[in-house]
Amino acid sequence: MKNFAHARFWSTHALLVARLLMGGLFLMASVMKFMDIQSQAAYVAALHSWPYPVVLIWIAAFFELGLALAFIFGVYFREAALLGAVYVVFLAFAFHGPAMWIGSQAEFGFFIDHFTMLAGLLFMAGHGAGDTWKLQKDTK
Repeated sequence: MKNFAHARFWSTHALLVARLLMGGLFLMASVMKFMDIQSQAAYVAALHSWPYPVVLIWIAAFFELGLALAFIFGVYFREAALLGAVYVVFLAFAFHGPAMWIGSQAEFGFFIDHFTMLAGLLFMAGHGAGDTWKLQKDTK
């Protein structure tokens, strides 16, 4: 019972779960983009007049894949968490910002969700990847 109550045990395992969840979220976002680049680009083009929406979606898909791999494997973890934090704030304002709230209350919820992700990413950046490769630790 002492091992389960030990803070290091929970910290290590909580970081592993957080890494896998955050990595999984970015992996799903990346896969969805790779599955249909053209419709994602059409969505971006419909909302914004940014040039080369297809190129932007390819960049976003690879960026999200990179974030996913960094979180899952713990490589450049803090850097990835900080880049991910900037990215989700950009996405919040670019695709779900105040101008979108008038047409749909759901957009406000999507906007807020990005700040939930921001909080998690900043927490991950502050705490690092943890020592999750070796889950069995000495508690001495």
